[in-house]
Amino acid sequence: MHEVLSDLIERPLAPGLYLVATPIGNLGDISLRALSVLARADLIAAEDTRHSRKLLTHFGIAGELTPYHEHNAAKERPRLVARVKARQTVALISDAGTPLISDPGYKLVREALDQGLMVTSIPGASATLAALTMSGLPTDTFLFAGFLPSKAGPRKARLEELKEAPATLVFFEASSRLTKALANMAEIFGAREAAVAKELTKLHETLARGTLAELAGGFETDDELKGEFVIVVAPPSPKETEIGDAEILAELKLALKRGSFRDAVRDVAEARGLKRARVYELGLSLQRDDE
Repeated sequence: MHEVLSDLIERPLAPGLYLVATPIGNLGDISLRALSVLARADLIAAEDTRHSRKLLTHFGIAGELTPYHEHNAAKERPRLVARVKARQTVALISDAGTPLISDPGYKLVREALDQGLMVTSIPGASATLAALTMSGLPTDTFLFAGFLPSKAGPRKARLEELKEAPATLVFFEASSRLTKALANMAEIFGAREAAVAKELTKLHETLARGTLAELAGGFETDDELKGEFVIVVAPPSPKETEIGDAEILAELKLALKRGSFRDAVRDVAEARGLKRARVYELGLSLQRDDE
């Protein structure tokens, strides 16, 4: 391994912007290629230089570090692009995982490409993919939705936008908002399967699986609400996306002859695998028509 790394370090590094993935917890997840690029880069742009210095020191890398985050990006971006234009190598890293995924960097990449500069990605650790692949949920089509809004109103509005997306959904969430986010998802997405991954690749890594409602009530102690979380939610069921309003209304009319409004909504929603909110709204329309 040391011979391979030494060989990589001895090779010249072409001028350009390098997007280097770093570990999300377990330092053993860094790649030899990532280490070789960081060791040879003229400049390493890091989200938090104090955090990244610890990582570089661990691997014996003493490169030049500069901060690049959402608060200074507009000022620093021209300087970083100028370094690449001067035929230097700039490596961009985030605090953890793959740069640009819920981290600053998109505009830097865009500007470098617009000026004809070389941009390449050094792939590696990703909390998104780690959680998705271990969740037991469909992986053929997925949508990374990042962090939800912190306030309830905008958060619910965003979930409404995503509820019919024909894909497994992946979210990042802070521990302080985890239960609220899961409860909102249960309210809007219904009884979908989901998984919550905690502290991925770290010593106390855990994966909880169940319906959204079950998961929303499953994190109660302070210890369980510490750390970083990834939420993975199953796509809508075919029944939910294919059944039309007319068919639901017809079943509601029959169910209402057998029982109460509440029971009818529950029975139709459960029998057809539908969100109760959708059936409830159609039931209200029936009542309005009768009046």
